[in-house]
Amino acid sequence: MGKKRIITQSNTEGSANQQVASSASKKLSKRQVINGVAYIHVSYNNTIVTITDSRGEVIAWSSSGLLGFKGTKKSTPYAANLVAKDCTEKAKKYNLTNIRIIVRGIGPGREAAMRGLAATGLNIISIMDATPVAHNGVRRKKPRRV
Repeated sequence: MGKKRIITQSNTEGSANQQVASSASKKLSKRQVINGVAYIHVSYNNTIVTITDSRGEVIAWSSSGLLGFKGTKKSTPYAANLVAKDCTEKAKKYNLTNIRIIVRGIGPGREAAMRGLAATGLNIISIMDATPVAHNGVRRKKPRRV
């Protein structure tokens, strides 16, 4: 919830002004993110694109439901393309130039989201597939005794 600041009565005006000025300068200075990672989560119902910096802190995100698509329209390739473009426009405020793409899930908007990221002019360093694959499945049902 933030740092607690205790102001003594002797330095009420001087220290309070310094604290306000320091917190305001932190908010005004935007950080520069040159290398980023784009996580594309594609399902049969929705497409979510999240762009983070190299440490994993989220810079921008977008989904097809956020853009106003409803129902079955959320999972279309057109919606996935617009989601990717919208997310990169939000991330360009941080001077993002290089990007790595990590795709997770299967769905109709999989390649369309990657094309949308490529069309915005970002340098794509690598594309990785992180779709979870079941190794063995669930345990078999025991045989029925009659």
